[in-house]
Amino acid sequence: MPRLYSPEQAAELLVGRRKALGLSQAEVATRLGISQNRLSELETRPERLTFDRLLALAGVLGLELTLGDRKPAEVEPEW
Repeated sequence: MPRLYSPEQAAELLVGRRKALGLSQAEVATRLGISQNRLSELETRPERLTFDRLLALAGVLGLELTLGDRKPAEVEPEW
C-alpha cells in the first residue's frame, strides 16, 4: 500500500487509478456531482482537495483511506 506524504503524491495515485480503470475525468466528475473542469483542477492542484472530497473520490475509484502509525525514518549509517 503506498504511503502518501504530500498532496502531489495523492494526485498521482488518484489520476493513475482513474486511468487504470479506463475512466475519463468527465465520468468521474459525473459520479461525484461536480464538473469535469473542477475535477481537472483538483487533479492538478491537489492541495485544494477537501477531506470529504478526497474520501468521495477514493470511493468512486474503489480505494479506501487508512491511517496508521508512521514508521520511524531509517537512519543511514555514517560509514
